[in-house]
Amino acid sequence: MSNYLKLCIAAALTLGVSAPAAATGEKGSGKTPNSWSYELRNGQRVPKTNRVVQADGSWTEETKQGKCAVTRTGRDGEVRELRKCD
Repeated sequence: MSNYLKLCIAAALTLGVSAPAAATGEKGSGKTPNSWSYELRNGQRVPKTNRVVQADGSWTEETKQGKCAVTRTGRDGEVRELRKCD
């Protein structure tokens, strides 16, 4: 085997072994810490939502947009939005 081929194989094995460990982040959890006010999705910051789903299928979620709190509720395809600014 040529030295170039050996070097390429060694590099591929090194990258293949280290890439999954680097992709998982700290402690291998892959989740955004609870103390953060946002989540990371596709490399972008997205505000966290507090979504609660009841047994009948209805749901409620609350997000912050600046100084305002936006509450969205839904059931059977119907979505209502309430905006409360302080």
